[in-house]
Amino acid sequence: MLLISCPNCGSRDETEFHYGGQAHVPYPENPNDLTDREWAEYLFYRDNTKGTFAERWLHSTGCRQWFNMLRDTVTYDIQAVYPMGVPRPAAPFPPAADTGTASTGAASTTPLSPSTAPEGATK
Repeated sequence: MLLISCPNCGSRDETEFHYGGQAHVPYPENPNDLTDREWAEYLFYRDNTKGTFAERWLHSTGCRQWFNMLRDTVTYDIQAVYPMGVPRPAAPFPPAADTGTASTGAASTTPLSPSTAPEGATK
């Protein structure tokens, strides 16, 4: 079970949140100029990163506010939580090793750094 730190409400159980997909996907400058293929790629194609990934989340049963999260898709480590509109923080950790399995060990709960990891952003 994940304990997610909402920027407005603090740490809450993951059941209070909804995943909103990849963060920082820019809206096309001229959507009318796009081909059907380009528009479909904007709407439906997203990165499928193994390792650190920027995601959008909604605190659906709390403040109902959207926010961004940097999370390792292999270990589920939450590395940073930050408000919408803020640039993605740099990730000092290298991407997860290509082992093919998720880790739930104690090392996977280490925050990105004390200054960027929100309080309670652990499993």
